[in-house]
Amino acid sequence: MLPLEGVRVLEFAHMVMGPSCGLVLADLGAEVIKIEPPKGDNTRRLEHAGAGFFPVFNRNKKSLAVDLQHPEGCALVLRLLRTADVLTENFRPGALDRLGFSYQKLKEENPRLIYCSLKGFLHGPYEHRPALDEVTQMMGGLAYMTGLPERPLRAGASVVDIMGGTFAAVGVLAALRRREATGRGGEVTSALFESTAYLVAQHMAQFELTGEAPPPMSVKRPAWGVYDIFDTAGGGRLFIGVVTDTQWQVFCRDFGLDDLKSDERLKTNAARVKERGWLIPAINEITQRHSEAALAARLEAIGLPFAPIAKPWDLLADPHLNASGGLLETHIEGKTIHAPALPVALDGRRLAKRMDPPRVGEHGRELLAGLGCLPGEIDRLSDRGIVALPQPLPTQEEGT
Repeated sequence: MLPLEGVRVLEFAHMVMGPSCGLVLADLGAEVIKIEPPKGDNTRRLEHAGAGFFPVFNRNKKSLAVDLQHPEGCALVLRLLRTADVLTENFRPGALDRLGFSYQKLKEENPRLIYCSLKGFLHGPYEHRPALDEVTQMMGGLAYMTGLPERPLRAGASVVDIMGGTFAAVGVLAALRRREATGRGGEVTSALFESTAYLVAQHMAQFELTGEAPPPMSVKRPAWGVYDIFDTAGGGRLFIGVVTDTQWQVFCRDFGLDDLKSDERLKTNAARVKERGWLIPAINEITQRHSEAALAARLEAIGLPFAPIAKPWDLLADPHLNASGGLLETHIEGKTIHAPALPVALDGRRLAKRMDPPRVGEHGRELLAGLGCLPGEIDRLSDRGIVALPQPLPTQEEGT
């Protein structure tokens, strides 16, 4: 039994932030129903950098495709909301209110409902502004810390969207736990800007504690003496971190670096930081005597932190992810992809994929029948364009 089995979530969400919240809840066992327009969530049709959004963040979900601009469509969803435990949404402020799905109205219809909004900003002077992951990375200082001086650069993934979605899921879990005690639902709000501030909190604290503005990570002086990318024989590269005095002794002993081990200038990490100007080139000369594979094996054997310089698609063949159930095979529109599982294990087991990302309206008949709609009524709703039902999948003979 999964932890959230029996919890019903209605997801009014698109892009990354909202669906990533739903993904966490769905992977944990909740029944997550994606409410989308009859033509489907626009995210389904994104290309290039957005091509992975829908398939990655919408597994283990059901789809109800319904026209919310039609009163009957809204009435159907309201009936479904009376059966729900959680609503999640990441549309512009007021969008669901105008459809009649405000928290104030829905808590009267369903006092146990947890209403989770994922926004650009929490309550305050900015709350009316639209926001994107990149917008808040820029205004929250994350892009500054990622790029070069005078050239802010967004992080290379939707880190703020995913962080905001994850915090929203944490809030939902907390609200579910509170509901066990009180019997009542409540409001949860998560935001991109505040998530960005949380990510750069260490730099904010550093500034207040030291009085010095930390430079971007690309040019800052590390806190560790050996904490860099080094060249290897044959053109490969490895990141190596030697972050304690004990690790320094181990590194020097195993590689036969008696001169460095006994050098008084390198006795402590703080001292090694001051000597980085000549120390890092000296270590780079040493690492170039070894192949990348041989150096990695040696560092692993003596327990020092290291990493190959990988690209995201290299993870598809990563032996650890593949052996541990960390990659889930997903089928969508006739294609097969592999997406990371939720990065947690429960009782030693990774959380599995139970359903592929749904086709538009794939579960419409099932969900409407659960509301008491008869087959003929569902067909009439489809004929009138109020709900969209998927076309039957072709048989093997038809496919050939």
